[in-house]
Amino acid sequence: MSPNRSAPRRDGAERPPGAPSPSPGQATADDLAAQRAGRPRRVRRWAPRAALGAALLIVTTGCKSTAFTRLGMPVPVTRQGQVTLTLWQGSWIAAWAVGAIVWGLIVWAVIFYRKRSDRVPHQVRYNLPIEFLYTVVPFIMVGVLFYFTARDENYIDRLPPKPDVIVNVTGFQWSWEFQYPQYSVPGTSTKVTSLGQMWPSSGETVRFNLYSTDVIHSFWIVQFEFKRDVLPDHPNHFQVTLTRTGTFTGRCSELCGVYHSRMLFTLKIVTPQQFRQWITMQQALQKASGGAQ
Repeated sequence: MSPNRSAPRRDGAERPPGAPSPSPGQATADDLAAQRAGRPRRVRRWAPRAALGAALLIVTTGCKSTAFTRLGMPVPVTRQGQVTLTLWQGSWIAAWAVGAIVWGLIVWAVIFYRKRSDRVPHQVRYNLPIEFLYTVVPFIMVGVLFYFTARDENYIDRLPPKPDVIVNVTGFQWSWEFQYPQYSVPGTSTKVTSLGQMWPSSGETVRFNLYSTDVIHSFWIVQFEFKRDVLPDHPNHFQVTLTRTGTFTGRCSELCGVYHSRMLFTLKIVTPQQFRQWITMQQALQKASGGAQ
């Protein structure tokens, strides 16, 4: 071997003696290899930024309530319904985030670890950090979802004392009766009662006491994002704070017999002043007629 060697190139590789120098603008094999090696690094550098941008896009779309951001849920008319909607949206965001990570890893593996030769890949039996990761992370995710679900369920089921309005709801085949025990009909021992329609007031807390005289019914107003069974010999209760006015349709969501589809009622949420006027009008009408209107 000759002791004389050619001067090393700037990139660290040696050019064989007598090899022609590359012309300007012509890439060598080493240059191409370096470029290919740099591509995965660039992708790994930009992938977290792209994922962060996608997450921010998903979160910021919730700034304006639309049918898309509510993911199929109606506009809630109670504070409790808003809590349910927020839990629903959070669950979807978590699901999409996990899906994006899984899909990203699949695509990354397909692109950068695809077959390039017939050589058998390096075989390994296990990878403790990865196994620990995909075992512990699902437990953490389930724990977080369970915490928020339990927290929101406790809030929805809470029955604070002294609600603004109490409504005794009686379901029977095939209609609904609504009684307001805080408001008596003057000159009688009865309370203000209405059939097939209910007038609570916005901005106030309303407690519903549910009773059934015959079979199992279910009290459901879609915009409440909530339903509760109406059971014979077992009163049920729930409480909501109404947040907006409007007219909505309530129904029985439990198949309760032949005319189950007729068990509809009207919910008209009004202002507190309109509610007091309606109560006064009902007291006068029921006093004159001697019965519910």
